[in-house]
Amino acid sequence: MEFYEAIDRRSSVRDFTDETIPREVIERIVGAALKAPTNDHFRDWHFIVVTDKAVMSEVLEGVPKDLTIKDVDNMTFISDPVQKSAYQFAVPKQYSMLMNAAAVIIPLMEKKVDILHPANLSHLNCFASVWCSIENLWLAATAEGYGCNLRIPLGDEEKKAREATGFPEEYMIPCFIGIGRAAEGAFRTKQLVPDIEKQLHWQKF
Repeated sequence: MEFYEAIDRRSSVRDFTDETIPREVIERIVGAALKAPTNDHFRDWHFIVVTDKAVMSEVLEGVPKDLTIKDVDNMTFISDPVQKSAYQFAVPKQYSMLMNAAAVIIPLMEKKVDILHPANLSHLNCFASVWCSIENLWLAATAEGYGCNLRIPLGDEEKKAREATGFPEEYMIPCFIGIGRAAEGAFRTKQLVPDIEKQLHWQKF
């Protein structure tokens, strides 16, 4: 798939077929993630790939299973109708979109600084870098013909995933990634279309 086509086709997928993903394809996708730019040149990220449904259930034990559209309507920060519609579709699927994926990929980054209470902006460099790797992974998955979604862990979700997979305490999860072949007719939420004429600036704002 041509690069710009992959960018245009990348979108969140929350409904999948039962098709598995060959190991070599997963390795190519994660290999692309490991080629992303990094703040310290070490690229010391790790990726746990979970395909066993029993392990996946343990990993996702902390993810809410009973969220509803009503929960979305109670989120007072949502006012834009396009955003609200997207949340109404996505929020109730937070568990199923991961559990029904062919694989859940767990990126890991070492907790070198307290990113929730950074002393300065540069303390967030490691966090910014791992998200570059996640974007690479997502685009690579799209180029391979697969779809992805992601969830940022809340509450004890990271703790449950650590108990299930045994990754060390000094690592944290920026997000869970569900990956698989999109189901026929899988719904894609409407997106706000950027206006490059208004958002691209030359020389000055």
